[in-house]
Amino acid sequence: MKEKVTSNKISVGTRIAYGCGDSACNIVYGMISTLLTLFYTDYAGISAITVGMVMLVSRVFDGSSDLIMGFIVDRTKSKWGKSRPWLLWMAFPYGVSAILMFTVPHTTEFLQGLYIFITYNLTTTVVYTAINVPYGSLSTMMTRDSYEQDMLSIFRMILSPVGRIISVTFTMPIVKLFGNDQAAWVKTMCIWVVIALALLLFCFLRCEETVKEDTKKETQKRSVGVNLKALVTNKYFWCVLGLWSIQVIHMTIIGTDLPYYCKYIFQNDSWMYSVLYFLETIILILGAMIAPNFIRKWGKRNITLAGSILAVGSHLLILMNPHNFQWMFVVTLIRSVGVSQLNATIFGMIGDVVEYGAWKNGFRQESLIFGGGSLGFKVGTGITSALITGLMTSSGYISSTAADVVQPQSAIAAIEKIYIFGPVIIWVAAIVLLLVYQLDKELPGIMKDLEKREVIAE
Repeated sequence: MKEKVTSNKISVGTRIAYGCGDSACNIVYGMISTLLTLFYTDYAGISAITVGMVMLVSRVFDGSSDLIMGFIVDRTKSKWGKSRPWLLWMAFPYGVSAILMFTVPHTTEFLQGLYIFITYNLTTTVVYTAINVPYGSLSTMMTRDSYEQDMLSIFRMILSPVGRIISVTFTMPIVKLFGNDQAAWVKTMCIWVVIALALLLFCFLRCEETVKEDTKKETQKRSVGVNLKALVTNKYFWCVLGLWSIQVIHMTIIGTDLPYYCKYIFQNDSWMYSVLYFLETIILILGAMIAPNFIRKWGKRNITLAGSILAVGSHLLILMNPHNFQWMFVVTLIRSVGVSQLNATIFGMIGDVVEYGAWKNGFRQESLIFGGGSLGFKVGTGITSALITGLMTSSGYISSTAADVVQPQSAIAAIEKIYIFGPVIIWVAAIVLLLVYQLDKELPGIMKDLEKREVIAE
């Protein structure tokens, strides 16, 4: 491997452009991991168990697509590099597939289930994967400097929530404005898609790949088995896979269950959900903004561990007054400060894992590592969504397009318990993983060793 440990400084404009790529992704994926379930059950009239089964079965296909895409990206050759061109190639299919998810036909439940299975997988398994895996690995192709990668990660997480603000926070008010029916959802999604396409193209135009790997034949002939063995024996890959999964599971629990919580416990389906989700998103952005100061002083692992402990302790405060909106507002404010630290550091951690893998195995696996991490990201979303809908179904939840439907008390109790205890469980798991993760301490020595190897190789 002939490749210098470059430390090129990345401009603020380029960092912003890179972050806009995740804003574009989250405009659509934010809808998938939050309001899509509510749309399917309460606007398209599909049973919660059908929705849950579709999302669960889809993980079988989605799980393999990320690894496959990682191999494809690693073998891509174009004048723009190997990661960057996919942002251009898949932008239009991404927008079209996102709109199709909301054009569910009014027919039998079997045909509706088949339709949402096809459109959901087209969006998540195929198109989103073909954008998100190369987008994630693009940061490691722009620089190998750990701090610059941290800054790209931070700008990503500052701007990533903007996509969710655009789609998730404003969707319900706009849907109400457009008529509060299925057609209103389609119109709203069309608006979000136009914004997403513009952001993707901006990211493509400003972000360039500067890290070049030797293209000797022996490098290109590494077998699938060799690549997979290097991936699964990378101990820190499993840590960041778990942490990335926890990040998205948290957002899925909050995003999926909170609309029901506000609708059936707070008796408000118009603005309370938007306010709470907007609050959390803003705190995530502010937390990411101040994270560089903490990273320099204490390191990524330590500030993430402190944030996870804060997330657990603050979320348990809901138990003091679970039916009071003002109290929920306070809890959300405090919890989001803790959650923001993992959001700010996770992609910098993945970049460090790429360097660890290069040091351990003698070759880089940017796209495969991000593809494997993305597998956990999407499997976490699917399993969590399926688990939530399964619990709601078993509790007697009634899926209906009727505005006056009365939910049984057992369903309302299930919605409450999911929201209160789900985040506590996953953030305890984050604490355990972070106690195992020690790469922050090892990385300086690893980078020095890589520099020596590359000098000798020249």
